[in-house]
Amino acid sequence: MFDKILIANRGEIACRVMETAQRMGVACVAVYSDADAGAKHVAMADEAVHIGGPAPADSYLKGDVIIAAALETGAQAIHPGYGFLSENPGFVDAVEAAGLTFIGPSASAIRAMGLKDAAKALMHEAGVPVVPGYHGDNQDPEHLAGAADTIGYPVLIKAVAGGGGKGMRLVERPQDFAAALDSARGEASTAFGNDAVLVEKFVSKPRHIEVQVFGDGTHAVHLFERDCSLQRRHQKVIEEAPAPGMTEEMRAAMGQAGVRAAEAIGYKGAGTVEFIVDASDGLRADRFWFMEMNTRLQVEHPVTEAITGVDLVEWQLRVAAGESLPARQEELSITGHAFEARLYAEDVPKGFLPATGTLSHLAFPEGCRADSGVRAGDTISPWYDPMISKVIVHGPTRAVALSRLDRALAGTQVGGTVTNLAFLGALTRHAGFAAGDVDTGLIGRDIDALVAAPAPEPRHVAAAAMAVLGLAGDQAEQGFTLWAPLHRAITLGWQGEELAVDVQVEGRNRQLWQVGADQVVAERHDGRWRIGGRAMPDVSVAGGVATVFDGYGLPFDIIDPLERDSSAGGDTNVVLAPMPGLVKAVFAAAGQAVQEGDRLAILEAMKMEHSLLAARDGVVAEVLAEAGAQVEAGAALVRLVEEEA
Repeated sequence: MFDKILIANRGEIACRVMETAQRMGVACVAVYSDADAGAKHVAMADEAVHIGGPAPADSYLKGDVIIAAALETGAQAIHPGYGFLSENPGFVDAVEAAGLTFIGPSASAIRAMGLKDAAKALMHEAGVPVVPGYHGDNQDPEHLAGAADTIGYPVLIKAVAGGGGKGMRLVERPQDFAAALDSARGEASTAFGNDAVLVEKFVSKPRHIEVQVFGDGTHAVHLFERDCSLQRRHQKVIEEAPAPGMTEEMRAAMGQAGVRAAEAIGYKGAGTVEFIVDASDGLRADRFWFMEMNTRLQVEHPVTEAITGVDLVEWQLRVAAGESLPARQEELSITGHAFEARLYAEDVPKGFLPATGTLSHLAFPEGCRADSGVRAGDTISPWYDPMISKVIVHGPTRAVALSRLDRALAGTQVGGTVTNLAFLGALTRHAGFAAGDVDTGLIGRDIDALVAAPAPEPRHVAAAAMAVLGLAGDQAEQGFTLWAPLHRAITLGWQGEELAVDVQVEGRNRQLWQVGADQVVAERHDGRWRIGGRAMPDVSVAGGVATVFDGYGLPFDIIDPLERDSSAGGDTNVVLAPMPGLVKAVFAAAGQAVQEGDRLAILEAMKMEHSLLAARDGVVAEVLAEAGAQVEAGAALVRLVEEEA
C-alpha cells in the first residue's frame, strides 16, 4: 500500500478521498488554487501545495504542476477524483512517465471510451447493446440531417466529446434540425474544443440507469445499478440504488453488459457504464442500450457504497497498489435502498441560476451522510461548481429511504446563499417519484409545481424579527418604558416585498407580534420559545439576511429604512451580470434595435453559460463590456436608451 498520495482535485471529492486514505494510514497531499487557500480539503490534508490562480486552467488543469507537486512531496501516486484531469489520457501518460502511479484506469482505456462514437462502435463489437443512431465521421449538416430522417424523429444531437448535458439538443421535427445542430456544435466547441456530434434515436420514456463496475485490468465485477433518471437539463439531481422496478433478469443482463464493456478495454479501477432504458413498457432486458462509460469514480458513488457495504475509494487504492479484485461477483449483494440528493447554491425560481455567497451557517441532521467540501464561513466561489453537499440516506426499503431523505433535507440548514433545498424536498414528495414511476422528463413536466416558491407564515416572520432584534436569547434585550410594555418595530424583506413587523414585549417570557394584519404570540416555556403555539425554528443572522430554518430555509432581508434603494423594482434599461463571471460573447451594438427576450450577451460562470436577455423592446444606447472581460456580480453590460415618460 502507498505511504502517501496526492489528490489532484478540490472540494467534496478531495475530502472524500482523504477520509478513506487517512483511515487506511495513507498520508494525503492536497493541491489548491488562490481561491481555495482556506478550503476544507486543504485543512484536512497532511500537506498542501499551492498550484496557481483561481481559474481551473491556471491550477487544477495544470498537469505538469500537479505532477511536480507530487514528486516534491514524495507522493507515490495521484488520485484524480472526478472532473478536471480525471479522464485525460495525456495526464495519465505523464503521471506514469514521472514514475508515479495513477489511481484509475490506463490511458488506453480512457482513450477507448473518450469519444462517444468510437466507444459505441467498440461496445457494439463487444456485444453490448447500442442505441440506434449515426456515429460516423461525416459531419456534413445535410448528411447528419439525412441520418436523422433515417433514424426517425425525435432524435438527440450529442457532442462526441460531451458530458454534463453540454452540446446536447433534442430535435422533434425535421425543420428544427439545422438550428439545433448549429447550437449544439457551438456549445460543444466552447466546452470541449471539438464540435463533432452524433445523432441518436430519442427514447420516449427514457430512464438513465448505470452500472458500477470495477476491474483489475483483466477481470471485472459489477456492483449493481444506480438509477439517475431524475434530471434537469441532462444533469442529475437525485440518484438512487437499486433502480426501482428492476427485475432480476434485467439486472443480470445489465450487469453482464457492464462487465463485458469493462473487460473489453482491460479496465482497472472504478468506472460506470451508463445505459438509456426504454421504460414505456416497464423494465425489460431487451430495452436498454449503452450510452457511454465514465472512466472514473462518479459523483453518485455513495449510494452504491450504501447498498453494498463497499468503500469504493478503498478498492481504488488497493487495486492501484497492485492487489487483485477485493471481491468476487458472487460475494457482492444488495442490502436495502439508498438515495443521494445534490445540494447546490442556486436560485431555483430564476431558472436554477448558480449562486455565490459566504456560508454563514451550515448544518446537517443526524441519520444522513453529508459529503461536503465546504464549512460554515467558507465562500461559494464563482470559479467552480456550486455544490454545497451530497445528502445520502439508506433504509431497508425504498419507501423508508425516501422518507429519511425527506426528513434529512428538511433538517439541513444553510445560511448565506440561496439553495435548491426546497426543490429537492418537493421532489421527495412527488407522487410519481415516490411510486417509482420516474423518467428523465419528470422534472420538466412538473417544473412549475416543483419550483414554486415557499410562502412564509407569520410565525416565520416573527422568528426572523425576534432574532434580528435580539429578543430570542436567554439574555434578551427587553428594554424599559415607564407607562406601558415596550414596543419595537422592524421592516423585513421577502422576495422584494416589504413586511412591517411590530412587537410588544409583555415580559421576559411573552411577546406579542404584529405581522401585517396577523397577530402572533411568542411564549417561552422551559427555556424554549414557541411562536403561534409551535417551537421557534433556528435562525441565522448574517450579512443583512435573517435565515429561518424551516421550510428548507426562508431568507428575509433586513431593511434599513434610511438606506432603501429608491430605484427598487428593477431597471429595465440596463442588463446586469447576475454573478461574477467571464463575458463569453456580446451580441449587441450601439444603435441596434432589440426586442424583449433577445439575447444580448453570454456570461460564463460556474462551469455553465448563461444567456442575458433584453427585458424590453428598445434601442441599445451603449455596450459596457466586451467579450473576454471578467466582471463582478451586478456589473452593467448593456444599456438601452431610456424610454420617454
